[in-house]
Amino acid sequence: MMYLNHFSLTEPPFTLTPDTEFFFDNGAHREALNVLRVALHGGEGFIKVTGEVGTGKTLLCRKLLGLLDDTCTAYIPNPFLNPVALRMALAEELGIKFARNIGQHRLLGLITERLIEYAAQDKQVVLLLDEVQAMPDETLEALRLLTNLETEKRKLMQVVLFGQPELDHRLSQKHLRQLRQRIVFSYQLGALDRHTLGKYIIHRLRVAGCDNPELFTARALKQIHRASRGIPRLVNLLCHKSMMAAYGAGATQIGVTYIRLAAKDTEDTCHSHRRRVAMASGLAGLLALTSAGLLYAYGL
Repeated sequence: MMYLNHFSLTEPPFTLTPDTEFFFDNGAHREALNVLRVALHGGEGFIKVTGEVGTGKTLLCRKLLGLLDDTCTAYIPNPFLNPVALRMALAEELGIKFARNIGQHRLLGLITERLIEYAAQDKQVVLLLDEVQAMPDETLEALRLLTNLETEKRKLMQVVLFGQPELDHRLSQKHLRQLRQRIVFSYQLGALDRHTLGKYIIHRLRVAGCDNPELFTARALKQIHRASRGIPRLVNLLCHKSMMAAYGAGATQIGVTYIRLAAKDTEDTCHSHRRRVAMASGLAGLLALTSAGLLYAYGL
């Protein structure tokens, strides 16, 4: 990335890819992870984590996966599956080989046999599903039926659901009450507060090799929180774009001017209601500053 050397970075600090090396073990994210670990230790029922778009649910899910070393895990990131596809995806995650034209009764039997095998080895099986708010009702019901599998002592499989707040609305419907009643632990992942946001940005910069905790000024951090509403994905976008703009201008510190410029060019920030008016000038300014930096870097 063009500004890495300029800011003494070893890698991009604000990418949108859920990289567990950048997991922020602080605030709500640490609390959510602790809730998940305690809930899984209990060995009962469903666990649900909800949060608005961009609050870090997928990163939390992948971090949890990395911590379950002694557990057999199954991860299904695409929830838009019918019941047949769900059972097939679970079987594949459990390492079960089967013919594509296998009957569903036989497939369920193979899944049950594998889960019993793990239980006999005293291994915990955890199924993690992301973006569950998009899962069809009939698939949610099939998922509930899968968790009926149990020994006299415990469930053969635990399920962790990650989804947007719409998931809570769906589960409040009468026909899904049986699934709702099986949710033993819930956690709502919120946005970053002003104080935590500063720590979040410094953390990501340090992981990326930057040892300057004042790269973003105090006013810039305040403006990032105001524009992003504390949503980590928007924070990342604003930081990345403002660093591009500062690089283009040859600046070594990111002030509030660069944050405002980045916010004008970013959807869903608090500036979005003015975006139609400011978009042209904001984007043009960002491109101009970046282009100037490139010309400077290449001696043109």
